Amino acid sequence: MFNNKIRKSLVATALAGTFALSANVLATDLKALHQEGSQIQRAAVQSQEKINNIYEQSQELLGEYRQVVDQTENLKVYNDFLATLVADQQRQINSIQRQINGLEDTRKGTVPLMFRMIDALEQFVKADIPLRTERRLERVEKLRELMGRSDVQLSEQYRQILEAYSIEVDYGSVVDAFQGTLQLNGQEITVDFVHVGRLALMALSLDGNSGWVWNKETSSWEELPGSYLTSVSQFIKMARREATLEMDRVPLIAAE
Repeated sequence: MFNNKIRKSLVATALAGTFALSANVLATDLKALHQEGSQIQRAAVQSQEKINNIYEQSQELLGEYRQVVDQTENLKVYNDFLATLVADQQRQINSIQRQINGLEDTRKGTVPLMFRMIDALEQFVKADIPLRTERRLERVEKLRELMGRSDVQLSEQYRQILEAYSIEVDYGSVVDAFQGTLQLNGQEITVDFVHVGRLALMALSLDGNSGWVWNKETSSWEELPGSYLTSVSQFIKMARREATLEMDRVPLIAAE
């Protein structure tokens, strides 16, 4: 009986030890599982963070890509716009160049014409009645000097030539008087000149006792009869606005 109790006690002790060992082993396993679970959870969190970072980076890259695409489209539109402007400017340049070429061709034809106009003006003055001849020839010479100046535009040169022609036209339509000297028989006489257009050019001595008229046929001065002196004096007064402009006798040399 006593042996049975001892035997049961040993069995109970053995069972208790086995259960205690099993509990320790189980506790150890649970702790290991818990640690592994924690590690897995941390790894999962880290993986999710990586995924989130990758996603954010991908979204940023996608945004940058879309921005680049938009910029590319804008640049394409802008480049097309610039190409249109450049093409239009090139057309304008070509047009201006054609105009310049045309102006150069015009200049090549105009310049010789202007020189011929100046030569013709000089010939006309020399062949005309001796009306302010020196002044008119000086004007012609100034035109020639003007043609040799590079700082004067062609249009201004042409304008002054036309102005000189206009002055010559005016000489033929006005009554004008001026004082000057007359060469007669080797003597120089101070006189009052008066001309009625180009119809007649007359001269009257300052004392009013002698008068002369220019003979276009002989290109010389001829003395006027005394009956014309009053008329010449009247024309001088009319030219100087000292008398009312009215018709009077004009000594004319009839052509044969």
